[in-house]
Amino acid sequence: MAVPLRPENNSIEMKRTALAIITLATMATASAQVEASDSTFNHAGGSRFTVGGYGEVVFSRNFYSDHVSRYSQPEAHKNDPSHGRFDIPHAVVYLGYDFGKGWSMGTEIEFEHGGNGIAYEKEDEEGGEWEQETEKGGEVELEQFWLQKSFARWANLRVGHIVVPVGLNNAHHEPLNFFTVYRPEGENTIMPSTWHQTGVSFWGRYGDFRYEAQFLAGLNADHFTNVGWIKKGNKSPLEFDVANKYGAALRIDNYTVPGLRIGLSGYYGHSIGNSYPSEANGVGATYKGKVVIGSVDFTYKGYNWIVRGQADYGYLGDAEQLKYVYNRLNSKSPYKHSAFVSSNAYAVGVEAGYDIFSQIACLREKQQKLYLFGRFEAYNPYASATKDTHYDYTAVKRMAFGINYYPIKQIVVKGEYSKRYLKSLYNDEPSVNIGIAYEGFFM
Repeated sequence: MAVPLRPENNSIEMKRTALAIITLATMATASAQVEASDSTFNHAGGSRFTVGGYGEVVFSRNFYSDHVSRYSQPEAHKNDPSHGRFDIPHAVVYLGYDFGKGWSMGTEIEFEHGGNGIAYEKEDEEGGEWEQETEKGGEVELEQFWLQKSFARWANLRVGHIVVPVGLNNAHHEPLNFFTVYRPEGENTIMPSTWHQTGVSFWGRYGDFRYEAQFLAGLNADHFTNVGWIKKGNKSPLEFDVANKYGAALRIDNYTVPGLRIGLSGYYGHSIGNSYPSEANGVGATYKGKVVIGSVDFTYKGYNWIVRGQADYGYLGDAEQLKYVYNRLNSKSPYKHSAFVSSNAYAVGVEAGYDIFSQIACLREKQQKLYLFGRFEAYNPYASATKDTHYDYTAVKRMAFGINYYPIKQIVVKGEYSKRYLKSLYNDEPSVNIGIAYEGFFM
């Protein structure tokens, strides 16, 4: 007997379970079945081999200066003209296969900002110097690649390259899981997004709880920055991920209240010295750079409302030592970074949308939806002044409001007006964003 699908919109379940357990009907026993809770799973069509994905196309007009010195010389750029851009933030292909007898695999290939090629960009963090990168403004990444053995609904073991489900954004990062045109800025600023690393995961579902525990390679403190905190810490310029140090992640979600999901997640690991080559002496051998993150998030769906929110707080030990790490001082190193890094970072945000088409009978019957939404968030990747050095422009409050129109369940058209509010010595940053996105399985 198949386990019934849950109605909540849990994107980890959609990507991880739907790709891993392509069809519940092919499982040998009910105890080996694993439920998927996202409606997108219904498009898998019962095939052992499944293809799916999601993608976004975006137009933005930013009514503020994009000059590298807009924060160091705000008055000089107060009246700079607006600037616009078209972009493809994410285009993702899912591939999954059910081998039978509880064995499955899943892959996710992601094209960010148009894919791969040679590109130049102005590097704000290094004083606006031009840098050549082997990418067309973006990346091609193998975001997931894992093999899984499902022993029971409550016990699944996954090994490979996996998503680290810390925070709301990483656990629910597909474009149908947030109202704004771009991913919510707070978590997207202070943590990797989407955070993915190679490791081992044990996860399952028992009663009203879903849980996951992961053992991972540690983050690399050489990549931490003043404007992004640990955001780049999971990246590696090498052919492999360095694992001199290790980390662990944990997530628990509860579904007891109908329509409500509440999640707790966290991370702990060491980061200094998790680089190549490692030193017998110096900062990397003396300090640990422990990273601790705690997060609470929720999603509520009911009475034609969708409300989402999260709060994240992070701590980085030995942050004042990072400026003196050899790799960060070496101008030829891919890790060169001259600014201090904060020992603390935070991000809080909430958004709410109401489906006004629910009050129009003919549109409701066609299952079209139009959400009017608002969002507020506050974040700071440099929340503490290391060695009494300040970067006040990193403290941001942001508001956005707009619409999400769903002509069909798997496609959304988004439009918003947003504004970043910075401290009084800087110029605020308003923008208009328009986007279209899809998410679904094709076979």
